[in-house]
Amino acid sequence: MTRMTRFVGGLALVAALSAPFAVAQAQTATSDRQIMQGLSAVVNDDPSLTAQVLRQMAQNAVDKNLPLTLDKSEIAKRLDKLAQITVQIQFALGSAIIRPESYGTLGAIADAMHHPILLNYRFIVVGNTDTTGTRAVNLKLSQQRADAIVRALVTVFDVSPDRLEAVGLGQEALQVPSKPQDPINRRVQIFTIGTVGAMPKPVPTNPQ
Repeated sequence: MTRMTRFVGGLALVAALSAPFAVAQAQTATSDRQIMQGLSAVVNDDPSLTAQVLRQMAQNAVDKNLPLTLDKSEIAKRLDKLAQITVQIQFALGSAIIRPESYGTLGAIADAMHHPILLNYRFIVVGNTDTTGTRAVNLKLSQQRADAIVRALVTVFDVSPDRLEAVGLGQEALQVPSKPQDPINRRVQIFTIGTVGAMPKPVPTNPQ
């Protein structure tokens, strides 16, 4: 059974994605269904929030050493509005080497991206850390890990590089700001940010 066949078979539980989905802002996606629902959620797009803008916001926070607050950062608040999933990808300690046990999760993500419903969409892959370590090192490491995930999706799972961008946010978008060193803040988020080109027109049905 091919990877795509396995995924399409599992999509029976998605009910053809005919109903709108809520954005899964904090829940970790652990199944094909949750991944597909999160990435295809019906939400308001924010065309102004590009990968370049996110990188600049994070770099500004590091350069200015902006204080962390108990509320979500401005970056996190803007990201929360987008269709998204949160996943746990395991890396070798202090490095951007993806551990073998995480390739199953990456395969499920790629399955969703290859599905016809999402085939025309683009995504930002975001790496996040907790506050362990220095702010600048965390930013650099999270970018390297986001790059590694994009590289794996492209080279191992055949997702077009034109559909993916990698952004490291370090500790600038904590999931639980009140617990900045909690490992829950170490996570990968994938956001749906628009289409590669014009959406294909639906095929007309034969007249009765």
